[in-house]
Amino acid sequence: MAETPFAEGLRPGPRYLPIAEHGLIGDLRSVALVGTNGTIDWYCCSSFDAPSVFAAVLDAERGGCFELAAAVPARTKQFYFPDTNVLITRFFTEDGVGEVQDFMPVTSDNAVGADGGAGTGEAGRHRLIRRVVCVRGAVPFRALIAPRFGYGAVPHTLSTAADGTVLFESAELSLALTSTVTLECDARDARADFKLAEGETAVFALDQVGAEIAPRGCAHAEAEHQFNATVAYWRRWLHQSRYRGRWREMVHRSALTLKLLTYAPTGAIVAAPTTSLPEQLGGERNWDYRYVWVRDAAFAVYALLRLGFSGEAEAFMRFLTTHVSPCDSADGTPPLQIMYGIDGRTDLPERILPHLEGHLGSAPVRVGNAAADQLQLDIYGALIDSIYLYDKWAQPISSAQWDDVCQVVDWVCAHWDQPDEGVWETRGGRRNFTYSRLMCWVAIERAIRLANRRGLPADLPRWRQARDTIYRRIMDRGWSDRRGAFVQYEGSDVLDASLLMMPLGKFVAPTDPKWLSTLDALGEDLVSDSLVYRYDPQASPDGLRGDEGTFSICSFWYVEALVRAGRLDEARLAFEKMLTYANHLGLYAEEIGRTGEQQGNFPQAFTHLALISAAFNLDRALG
Repeated sequence: MAETPFAEGLRPGPRYLPIAEHGLIGDLRSVALVGTNGTIDWYCCSSFDAPSVFAAVLDAERGGCFELAAAVPARTKQFYFPDTNVLITRFFTEDGVGEVQDFMPVTSDNAVGADGGAGTGEAGRHRLIRRVVCVRGAVPFRALIAPRFGYGAVPHTLSTAADGTVLFESAELSLALTSTVTLECDARDARADFKLAEGETAVFALDQVGAEIAPRGCAHAEAEHQFNATVAYWRRWLHQSRYRGRWREMVHRSALTLKLLTYAPTGAIVAAPTTSLPEQLGGERNWDYRYVWVRDAAFAVYALLRLGFSGEAEAFMRFLTTHVSPCDSADGTPPLQIMYGIDGRTDLPERILPHLEGHLGSAPVRVGNAAADQLQLDIYGALIDSIYLYDKWAQPISSAQWDDVCQVVDWVCAHWDQPDEGVWETRGGRRNFTYSRLMCWVAIERAIRLANRRGLPADLPRWRQARDTIYRRIMDRGWSDRRGAFVQYEGSDVLDASLLMMPLGKFVAPTDPKWLSTLDALGEDLVSDSLVYRYDPQASPDGLRGDEGTFSICSFWYVEALVRAGRLDEARLAFEKMLTYANHLGLYAEEIGRTGEQQGNFPQAFTHLALISAAFNLDRALG
């Protein structure tokens, strides 16, 4: 739990909370970031990739926010209601203790179910509830609800109904605010000042409304009911986990986070729920991650399957079948994009929002992602491996899905030797990346295994020849005698942490002398007290200015590589150290800066799925 002191007022301390000083709530369609000061400063309605309503995390003045906090000096602690995604921010004042319970109602009625459908009933309401409770003594509170639609660029009007409901209306979206305390309004914003005695509560509910969804109040009884239903949903979902290991709390928080990053109507899994949170303060490495990266989602499926969550894997397979079937690649066009919208759309144009200053002044703020047009050959290995594991651990894939696999693998056999942008989406030109070759090998090798186990039709002689050719190519050109290590791209002496996947993907034995030499070289060049850098941008320019922090998924890959090499004491120490870099709730952004701060989009699926895998394999090795 985080404990944070702050001075009087609703805008304590600096204009921006650090990225790590946030918790996450969501309803399997979108999420909100809630700061340790009680402010919601990121929320997109009604989906992950919709324009923001609150975006103060990207511009403290223009972004919009929902502030709710004690109106007197207080210390705060923030924590999750046990085994749920219901977030509690507690305020300790001189005269009492109060707390804000934040959640977005999610029940079996509006979550992805056995049929993968979006559900009915409340599914279209997209309700955000903030329940304030005075636990001890008496506490005064203050609220400010200041939406700024369309990333702070779209004007809105405010009107008040006879029952006190406040309606915020923009051209594309309308939100209704109901409250059990009196609201005061001006032309754009609503405010409230109120005091609660011990045992008293106040409720704020923000609903998307429209032609078919009318404003509806949220009285104390309904708030209690929805709180209990949401708690029950998360606990029922988490109960499916088969993990009983040493790091159960962190593994389960990672699983709950991955679940929050799923889009129930389609089964899509987003890489992160935010955009443009900087990888380096003041730098330009600010990207929009609110999309489905084939690689990230496939790895997430692997992690969830490990824990026993086959329903999410089944939903993602349906997403692939319904929205991402391979295109005709007769002309050499890749059968898949590297990423898709949560509804399967392929057009994700990248643009800059110049009116937003960026987190702590880190411009530009981007929406959309031009990397969608890149060639990244490694995605095929991640995808086919997840399909192979789904077929092995969940249920057999269909004949139509096998046809898609064959189409993809046939294309990989013909095009694996192309230069590409690589797993790190460099913008400095295409290269013959070793990791891309490695994952092409994984794609073909897993498809061969699947065909043999199921007796499925395939051009096995061609597949085996391509697989073996890739293996020899990596061993020959992906190895540097001078460095005594496998290297980032053919002909280079640059190291790359993505090569930690070599033993994890079963390409090389984890105790092979060449691999152990590579592991030692990576430890010397890219590891800093158990934290791992992706690569050195000075030694291998990536087309972008500035530096970056250590990449958290690579740190967990490093743990797994140590485990498989039999270096269990080192692995456990590295893993335990890495756990200490999580935020107060067990959440990770993409990177960790030089002074230990979270950097990049938050929270990141990549990091949490890698934590699950590292914990699972380390547990198994320790016995």
